[in-house]
Amino acid sequence: MRKYIAEFIGTAVLVTLGCGTAMLVGCDASVGSSYLLTALAFGLVIVAMAYSIGNVSGCHINPAVSLGVLIRGGMSVKDFIGYVIAQCLGALAGAGLLVAIFVSGFVNDSTGALGSNGLAGVNGSIVSGLLVEVVLTFIFVMTVLGVTSEKAHHGSFAGIVIGLSLTLVHILGIGLTGTSVNPARSLGPAVVSAITGNNEPLSVVWVFIVAPLIGGALAAIVYRVLEDK
Repeated sequence: MRKYIAEFIGTAVLVTLGCGTAMLVGCDASVGSSYLLTALAFGLVIVAMAYSIGNVSGCHINPAVSLGVLIRGGMSVKDFIGYVIAQCLGALAGAGLLVAIFVSGFVNDSTGALGSNGLAGVNGSIVSGLLVEVVLTFIFVMTVLGVTSEKAHHGSFAGIVIGLSLTLVHILGIGLTGTSVNPARSLGPAVVSAITGNNEPLSVVWVFIVAPLIGGALAAIVYRVLEDK
């Protein structure tokens, strides 16, 4: 149970600080500082959580990562299910906190989207959105699997490497899809946005659930081949 609680907390923090930063500073690629701040926020959350809950749950805080670890043989199906449930609940809690902070009067959020992902950057193309998210998730999960492998010798630097890799994929992906690479991170804000009256993110959220899971699974399969397991 401690592992699931850790995953709940970690995912809630990811959504609160990552999506919250996106809401506060914006994600316009023409405003470089804001764009980079959002990318860094997501990456730095991973660094912080890796060194706080990593020794409890491994700090997946992402169903795509958990799926990759499952396929690699690093966790049981029971734990995988528990992790995914905890991650999704954590994302919902994080999005709820964003409503309390932004929508309830502290800061005005005119969109009500709570940092949700969308397809505006790819001109609404579902195919392009799927491709972007599959590729970015593949890169991210490959990094996670590599740096946490028994053969790796990154030691205490693993959290930093993973956080920087998440920052990297956000730098490309924010202007395209908002960068999900994490089904829970997308589901929480989309569902809570719908509850508060904005159904648009919920209509495309399936893209940001399906694509990261495909990307995570592909990364695990490729990594198993490379590891020769």
